[in-house]
Amino acid sequence: MRVLILAELCNPEQPSLPVVGYQYARAIANHAEVVVATQIRNQSTLQRTGLGKAEVVFIDSEFAARPITSFSAMLRGGTSVSWTIETAMGYPTYLAFEWLVWQQFKQALHQGEFDLVHRITPMSPTTPSPIASFSPVPFLIGPLNGNLPWHADFLAEQRREREWLSKFRNAYKLLPFARSTYRDSKGILAAFDHTIADLPPQERPKMINFPEVGIDPALFNPPQRQIRPDQPMTILFAGRLVPYKMPEVVVRAVANSPLLQKHRLVIVGEGPERIRLEALIQEYQLEHCVQLLGNQPQSEVGRLMREAEIFAFPSIRELGAGVVIEAMACGMACVVVDYGGPATLIGEDRGIKIPMGKLDFLVHQYTHELESLVQDPHRVANLGAAAYDHAMTYYTWDVKAQKTLEIYQWATGQRATKPDFWEGTTPRRMAEANA
Repeated sequence: MRVLILAELCNPEQPSLPVVGYQYARAIANHAEVVVATQIRNQSTLQRTGLGKAEVVFIDSEFAARPITSFSAMLRGGTSVSWTIETAMGYPTYLAFEWLVWQQFKQALHQGEFDLVHRITPMSPTTPSPIASFSPVPFLIGPLNGNLPWHADFLAEQRREREWLSKFRNAYKLLPFARSTYRDSKGILAAFDHTIADLPPQERPKMINFPEVGIDPALFNPPQRQIRPDQPMTILFAGRLVPYKMPEVVVRAVANSPLLQKHRLVIVGEGPERIRLEALIQEYQLEHCVQLLGNQPQSEVGRLMREAEIFAFPSIRELGAGVVIEAMACGMACVVVDYGGPATLIGEDRGIKIPMGKLDFLVHQYTHELESLVQDPHRVANLGAAAYDHAMTYYTWDVKAQKTLEIYQWATGQRATKPDFWEGTTPRRMAEANA
């Protein structure tokens, strides 16, 4: 099967969507003949790292991308917050990218050189794809992820994130190509219920619940932990230091607890909240037990996860939470807020979900749950083992690529029934028991 993949964002050295696009495209290329069309800004990196078995074509849309990206950064006051503005400003940029892709590949598509077209990035459901209507072969879009509302208890964080434009988010449905993208797609991969709820209800028959997050087992895997009651544990937070990820919740939990101060909190990431965290650490004299490491490459994040036992991630508006799956793959006991992507990733047997609530409530709950965990090494080990099993069963890039191949077969008429991401996969522990 020959597939044209549209991945404007595709870069292993950039966090979040670019590295997800890269890993996903590379994994698919192990199971199908793949040509990846990506933006020219990724050229230097991909020529150095390669994209596995995929052929890569670089699309020079800089005539639109350069000025719009600069204007977007000015409106946002940088590149750390105001992601709704970033997505909105990306609308004309992406249309330019896809138009150039169409001009380059339309003859090959009409001549039957590809079996289907699959757009994997961008992942926002607010960004349309004109090629859905133009393409003479089946067009797939996704996995998409979006439409998670701001919780009413965190309007102050919404203001600090400069998310004023989010009030007008649904206006995207009136933009050119918004309706035709979903009408003319053969299949729509949508991550989590909050995304499915945003998409046209009449298109539900061709939607597939398909999470966008994934893991590379070479980077994220569990060590042989020896958790003993007489040894201090390490609690880890990893993510951008921005208001909605709420890193201060974990710092305040440690500040509230003499017991937790006997253990260690490590914070990985960078962003505007760092100043706030440094002030809290100094105010509560936590320098002996709280460490800020700044940004780290994925390989180093994996190492830090293998050295820690507990992953504390109090984000209150997390669409996908790839970092949670990475922590699960490292066998960590995860403590998350019961909202958005983390609420789906974590189950009762493989982590702890804290109900959504105001800042003081979250601090109290995190203090309680973290104290409980550091006093119960057996529970930490069991939660981590179950988390690892779940991550390896559903979320390795190779597993997801094989599931994608099933979707390709359905989209091209080689398979009669629409695949279900969650069915047909043997849980890891059961597979090992039957081996």
